[in-house]
Amino acid sequence: MTDTRLAADASFAEGDPAQVLAIRAESPEDLPVLAALAQDAVLTVGDIRHDTRARRLALLVSRFRWEDAEAARAEGRPYERVRALLVIGDALRVRHDGIPRDDAATVLSLLDLSWQPGEDGTGTLHLRFAGDGTIAVDAECVNVDLRDVARPHRAVSGAAPRHEV
Repeated sequence: MTDTRLAADASFAEGDPAQVLAIRAESPEDLPVLAALAQDAVLTVGDIRHDTRARRLALLVSRFRWEDAEAARAEGRPYERVRALLVIGDALRVRHDGIPRDDAATVLSLLDLSWQPGEDGTGTLHLRFAGDGTIAVDAECVNVDLRDVARPHRAVSGAAPRHEV
């Protein structure tokens, strides 16, 4: 018997609430785990919001589910993505380089997040995107949340992201 769920997108009813990812980085040592889970997330420039009053930068991303990739491969089912919020708190200043902020439809692919310490616990969080675009967030401290906000869906490409070394 064929499992027809392999041929269609995952449905909301099939999702397991226990699989919802919610992770926070509060120190430079926490950041690599969060960065690995956010790697290859895609978004548009229009999915980026900077709230200066709340000192928060939020990105609505379509995150590749790296934590499920090995199981998907072993079970012969499609790879998945999920809509997630990447929120940087305690943001004092946000700078962009190589990102066309006037074109909301421009697609970005997140490659890495890294922390450059400053004085007294402050520092700069760097978000590096494919094509040499970067966002630098001067922050009081490491305060980054990644939270899934929807059920997983089939990755449109059908393949796991790959990077040339």
